[in-house]
Amino acid sequence: MPVYEAVIGLEVHAQLRTESKLFCACSTRFGQEPNTNVCPVCTGMPGTLPVLNARAVELAATMALAVGCRVNNRNVFARKNYFYPDLPLGYQISQFDLPLAEGGAVTIDAGAGPRTVGITRIHMENDAGKSIHSQADNASFVDLNRAGTPLIEIVSEPDMRSPEEAEAYLRALHGIVTWLGICDGNMEEGSFRCDANVSIRPVGQQELGTRTELKNMNSFRNVRRAIAYEIARQEDLLADGGAVVQQTRLFDADKGVTHAMRGKEEAHDYRYYPDPDLLPVEIPQAMIDALGAALPELPAARRARFETALGLPAEAAAALTAERALSDYFEAAVAAYAEPRKVANWMLSEMLRRLNDTGATVADCALAPEGFAAIVRMVEQGAVSQKSGRDMFAALFSAGGDPEAYAREHGLAQVSDSGALEAAVDAVLAANPAEVEAYRAGKTKLMGFFVGQIMRATKGQANAKLLNEILAARLG
Repeated sequence: MPVYEAVIGLEVHAQLRTESKLFCACSTRFGQEPNTNVCPVCTGMPGTLPVLNARAVELAATMALAVGCRVNNRNVFARKNYFYPDLPLGYQISQFDLPLAEGGAVTIDAGAGPRTVGITRIHMENDAGKSIHSQADNASFVDLNRAGTPLIEIVSEPDMRSPEEAEAYLRALHGIVTWLGICDGNMEEGSFRCDANVSIRPVGQQELGTRTELKNMNSFRNVRRAIAYEIARQEDLLADGGAVVQQTRLFDADKGVTHAMRGKEEAHDYRYYPDPDLLPVEIPQAMIDALGAALPELPAARRARFETALGLPAEAAAALTAERALSDYFEAAVAAYAEPRKVANWMLSEMLRRLNDTGATVADCALAPEGFAAIVRMVEQGAVSQKSGRDMFAALFSAGGDPEAYAREHGLAQVSDSGALEAAVDAVLAANPAEVEAYRAGKTKLMGFFVGQIMRATKGQANAKLLNEILAARLG
């Protein structure tokens, strides 16, 4: 029985973050009442003409440059013909022979070392509407608010060999589009989604197997699950002497299975031809150069710099570059207190815990990065205790303010004066002679008792490290 390998390619759709649609002035805002963000252009009324959104072109080209694509100075919109109730034009405006950009690559690491996934092309297109099927009403409804929303489709080469690699690639793209701010990346709302092309072939064979296209995957986890199921399904089919049929399949997240939706279309089935209502898009080289020069430091480059220049462990660097706002906040905090590892430890514990527990974002944090750095510095220098530092962060996260002033107002200053601590230690030991004798006889667990008594006497403000040193010396 042959051993098979998977061959996987992804078609990723990202909704461009524009105020208006691709070919009209209707709003792209999500969650509005059905069929309110519509006009004669996006609903396909006879006699209407599309007008291209220039901002969408800029955002699309920015993404193409970020992944190393060649942006074509001349690209053409085409009509992709098919019928569906939520497609009011009767065709989708997309690109075919002359797309926005070609080439490019993304480097991923799914645990087996770095791997490069090629990008075939990136093209612009408008989205369809949404069909809503109601069993209660025994009817179907169409909401055209999304119709005409600007998208880019990022088509990969079939370079991925496992569900884990596909997930890593999708996460990498998601990280880039959100880092650049060209897409909000919300998978539940459909502004970032993908289809997967999956086939298998005997290991060593160059010829590709028959592929299926998987749809209806609305999370990173479900992309991995759907692909894993489809690989196993195709292997079982071939092992039983059957043949894989080229088709589109839907993923059922509740059951964890895929099922056939329709036969897979080829390009000729859509009868592409240039859209006669839209002129070819001419992008000046000067504009492409300017967009390239304006690109920020991207997640992979910043992650590498955090490891090499700041000395952060790989996992910490990856976590701190998962989101641009978090990464920028960390950098600003390190600029205020040049102890990257200590600041990183607090970011990955206190900050991320707060964000995860409350559902807040970094933008919701009223404490300036400099204030966050001040809390870390005060704890590290012994000005306040670790607990007081955590309490200060919790209080100032939403309120903002000066941590040093807060510590003074709330009496959080840590007692680090050795003379004052020695006096407190001596007083507690003198008041508990039986416990001192028991400790010296071998009951060393009583150390916690002494620490607790002294902390109570100093209202919890004793410097724990200095306190333990003095206690150890006194108890012998």
